[in-house]
Amino acid sequence: MESGAGKHWTEEEVKALLSVWSEKNIRKQLHGTLRNKGIFIYIAKRLQELGVCRDWKQCRAKYKNLKYEYRTVKYAHNSGDVTKTMKFFRDLDAILRYEPVTQLAAEENGRCSATEPQPNTSPTTESTQ
Repeated sequence: MESGAGKHWTEEEVKALLSVWSEKNIRKQLHGTLRNKGIFIYIAKRLQELGVCRDWKQCRAKYKNLKYEYRTVKYAHNSGDVTKTMKFFRDLDAILRYEPVTQLAAEENGRCSATEPQPNTSPTTESTQ
């Protein structure tokens, strides 16, 4: 199967990506991780086991695009515009529903803190400006 940068993702490929993404350990690793190349290499390997030949960069790009499109539709719905839709909205909503908007607490030196928010608590954002 060819896997060029311009090759569109089929519905089956997106469903496979969503199934891997929905796994609890994958969601946990993706949540709050800036340098996530290793996670996407793992996701690409898992997709290969499912018959989807995509490299880690393609998986990461599709992940980011799906997440952006989901947030755009979610914002539109929250603003009262229910005309905006996307194909995998319900699947993404199930995956991203409990993910906080602010994923990382940036420190002054530009690095991210290594702490993870605990379940059932809202993340705190401190501003040191």
